[in-house]
Amino acid sequence: MLQHEEQTRSTLTNPLRFAIQIGFFAGLIWGGIRWVFYIFQFTTITPGYLAEPFYKHSYLMTMRGQMVGWVYFILLSILATMIYTFCLRKLKGPWPGIGYGIVWWVILYGFIGPMMHMMPMLTKLSRTTILTEFCLFLIWGLFIGYTVAVEYTDERGREPGHAKKGQDHQNVGHNPQPEGATNS
Repeated sequence: MLQHEEQTRSTLTNPLRFAIQIGFFAGLIWGGIRWVFYIFQFTTITPGYLAEPFYKHSYLMTMRGQMVGWVYFILLSILATMIYTFCLRKLKGPWPGIGYGIVWWVILYGFIGPMMHMMPMLTKLSRTTILTEFCLFLIWGLFIGYTVAVEYTDERGREPGHAKKGQDHQNVGHNPQPEGATNS
């Protein structure tokens, strides 16, 4: 019994470390994709928009300023992942993450962004910009939410007798005995 408790404790994920790691990669990946969208003019909102209250707009239009914006997006992603991990980690499936991304989009693009002069009001943005940003945040939220959900609601890998994660399904469909052989 004591050995089982020690084994369970050693397989539990540290929520803070996990949130920081997933948030970092969410920001790195989706911030990078957002930057590509800006380069190809799918969006007119500069990659440095989150840093707008702290830096001059002219600086954020430079390559260095856009890199600063990417760092700010990574920090936003870490914060968002920490909130999701500590408050919503027991929700299952992709839909909570999708909703979470939409909520962040509404907060940033509907309220905080225009109020802090990070971007124009939604009514002044092109349809392409709105759809691009909306879809990006939807997928960003899905990435965060579903990754957290899989980590905290998939209990098969934590049960005694199961292999470590990633090894659960390696031998599925593998028949170690030749055809026609029987157990004696």
